Amino acid sequence: MKLYISKLILGLFLLSAPFISAQNLIKSQFKVKGNCEMCKERIETTAKKAGAQAARYSIDLQTLTLETTDNVSADEILKKVAEAGHDNEKYKTSNETYESLPGCCHYERDVQTPTVEAHDHKKENEFYVKGNCESCKARIEKAAKEAGADGAEWNAEKQSVTLNFDPSKTSSDKILKKIADAGHDNEKYKSSDRIYNNLPSCCLYDRDIPLGEKNPKVHLEEGTKSEHSEHGSHNASTDYDQEKSIEEVKLSYSKAPTSLSKKEAGLVFNIDKKELLKAACCNLSESFETNATVDVSFSNAVTGTKQLKMLGLDQKYTSLTKELLPEIRGLASAYGLSFIPGRWIESIQLTKGGSTVTNGYESITGQINTELLKNSKTPETSLNLFSDFNGRAEANITSVSPINEKWSQTFLLHGNGTFGNTDMNDDGFLDRPKGTQINAAYLLNYNDLEKSGLGSHFGINFIKDERTAGQTAFDKQIDQDKQAAYGVGINISRFQVWNKTGYVFKGKPYQSLGWMNQYVFHQQDSFFGLRNYSGKQQTYYSNLIFESIIGNTNHKYKAGASFMYDGYDETYLTDQSKRNEIVPGAFAEYTLTGVKYTLVAGARVDFHNLAGTQFTPRLNFKYDFTPQTILRLSAGRGFRTASIFAENQQYFASNRSIQIMQNGGNIYGLKPEIAWNYGASLQQEFKIFGRKSSIVADFFRTDFQNQVMVDLDKSPQQLLFYNLEGKSFANSFQTQWDFAPFKNFEVRLAYKYYDVQADYLEGRREIPFMAKHRGFVNLGYSTHKNRNDGFWSFDTTLNWVGKQRLPNTSSNPSEFQLPGYSKSYAVLNAQISKNFNKKLRAYVGGENLTSYYQKNAIVDFKNPFGNYFDGGMVYAPIMKANFYVGVDVTF
Repeated sequence: MKLYISKLILGLFLLSAPFISAQNLIKSQFKVKGNCEMCKERIETTAKKAGAQAARYSIDLQTLTLETTDNVSADEILKKVAEAGHDNEKYKTSNETYESLPGCCHYERDVQTPTVEAHDHKKENEFYVKGNCESCKARIEKAAKEAGADGAEWNAEKQSVTLNFDPSKTSSDKILKKIADAGHDNEKYKSSDRIYNNLPSCCLYDRDIPLGEKNPKVHLEEGTKSEHSEHGSHNASTDYDQEKSIEEVKLSYSKAPTSLSKKEAGLVFNIDKKELLKAACCNLSESFETNATVDVSFSNAVTGTKQLKMLGLDQKYTSLTKELLPEIRGLASAYGLSFIPGRWIESIQLTKGGSTVTNGYESITGQINTELLKNSKTPETSLNLFSDFNGRAEANITSVSPINEKWSQTFLLHGNGTFGNTDMNDDGFLDRPKGTQINAAYLLNYNDLEKSGLGSHFGINFIKDERTAGQTAFDKQIDQDKQAAYGVGINISRFQVWNKTGYVFKGKPYQSLGWMNQYVFHQQDSFFGLRNYSGKQQTYYSNLIFESIIGNTNHKYKAGASFMYDGYDETYLTDQSKRNEIVPGAFAEYTLTGVKYTLVAGARVDFHNLAGTQFTPRLNFKYDFTPQTILRLSAGRGFRTASIFAENQQYFASNRSIQIMQNGGNIYGLKPEIAWNYGASLQQEFKIFGRKSSIVADFFRTDFQNQVMVDLDKSPQQLLFYNLEGKSFANSFQTQWDFAPFKNFEVRLAYKYYDVQADYLEGRREIPFMAKHRGFVNLGYSTHKNRNDGFWSFDTTLNWVGKQRLPNTSSNPSEFQLPGYSKSYAVLNAQISKNFNKKLRAYVGGENLTSYYQKNAIVDFKNPFGNYFDGGMVYAPIMKANFYVGVDVTF
């Protein structure tokens, strides 16, 4: 009987052993990179050999699901998977192992994936846990203690928790499971989407950043890095939700050279300095050659000036800021794009449609904000030398260095000169001006946000720009009225100083105060043949912003006051025009964040001494149907005062006489410009060729309530200004597709349609020099990096521009008449660069390789002092193919 009972007990034990074992199995899921069925087999086999009871790999989801027992470490399994050649969320395989994989297994690598060595520095009871802020810290540590830990310390910068517990009472596995249940992904468990989405908005960490990597929402390296607040721009401090507004400064995280922010309510493109290296990019006007949103073209065949357009409207309707401070406006409108050297730029934030009210009232079609270099943990000095084959050369020196733990500084120096006589169309006129520019800036940054809560940024900039244009026979040493050749002389001096200071309230990371101030002095002395134009502008700008929450961080608000002073003194021919614009204003903005939506609603009121009281409401709304499908809607109002002389200097090099039909306004007798802008966009991400791809389609409409019309049609001998009577509108549609057909090869395709019309004195017409149809292709390929971090890059961009309406010249003699519409044309730019290592880069490129140029760029060029001479009828490039070389050296 005893023997029977013993056998029965033994049998029951053997039968229940698998069940008992199954109860102790731990199921977990991790991100692992792979491409094909061969990858799947390799990953699963390696995991099982490393001790996993079961391993299932999903190629579509890029996830590895493991079942392990208590005595088997998932950490060790992932290390073995990495050693087999597959990057995962904890470990990165070596380059040699990756390269030895079959070609079909070469998945797209993420340079942010931490290496095996990086993880080996962890303490024994230290585990990676994602989070953002003090609320995350409290939640993580509380969950750990509830799971039996005697102590827990979460470090935001290291993104890890150090546990102290008794192994006989609990385990790290149980504690990390509890932390995941509280909403925080960690190295063993991932929180559910439902729990994650229910966290306060300040706690919504970036789930795509690999474990162990620094969280950019937590650590502010440069102190007060500025960027446009609701459009992927910086708010003056380290708001862990990316929207803390000390002087509108915050951090952004961008993996790609150009990326569309998925988190912002507005349609915002973040352009990294790496994108600017794909083209010559000598200054801001050349920074958009690989961008489909902005159109840049020559505006005058004599002066060689460039202007940009967005949403089918001129540059003046886009707010152009530097460090979130007003930059290219007023007297700087004509030549300001050349005042920001490309090598000085750290990033650009491009916002389409209505922007935040905290940055002013002038934005109608969007905002382009430029951030200068000011980020470096260690001293870094760079030298750039550039020269083209037609006599243009430039040099840039940038130096960014920390002074101590709290202070850092940046020195920026730029010099350029154009010395050759370039006349490719043989009309006797220079295709671009000769001259020189000296440009110097100094930036000083203070960052003590983590301790005292203070951060500050100071900047000073001086520019001296001299250029000479006109006929090749013109001698600038002789006065214009004493020689027969036609000449243009432009002399510009510009000085500006600014400061941005922010304070984060102690114990309240969601509450901050910021104050921005800037003074600008700009002077231009110029002549265009026998016509003279000179002007002085002094501008003082101040903006005070307070940000906090209502209840929790799902309800945020900003409120503040601003002040703008513009003093203008202009002389054209013998007529002098002076005015002082004084504009105090106040604003408020509310942000509502839900699980799938973000609403930003704001309004401001400005008391303009010449334009009257103006009310400016703006709204942006984003709804995430899925994480890959995002809808955005926007609407807003903007107003501005037109500086008609400075903004239309491209027509000074002509015979046109200026006439102003005054309408009772206080600025040149004209009323201010007022417009409404409405927009909608759909962003869709998907996979093609096994890699990420995205399509963005957007439509914007701008309706002018009032506008200062620039009429070139009334007479070829007149430039007529008057206020709009009737309608003026711009419809803009753009679709853009970004994808990568194979590894290291990126493709960007875009199509744009513009319908821009206005009621002129002679009736409704299309706006001149605006093509209805535009096409864009950008291709980029780079080779694998070698052991010295060397690689080749190849980039090319094709812009196709459809026909454009040209101003009416029918009253001219037949030989000086232009057709009603221009021909369509294509422009091809290309560049090849070689990075020898991290310190040395050389490049060679060509612009307008199709060599299409406008043969009749100057009307009646043989008689520049006659009645029919006109250098402003430019619709295409005025130079043939141009080649350049350059070198970048970092010390």
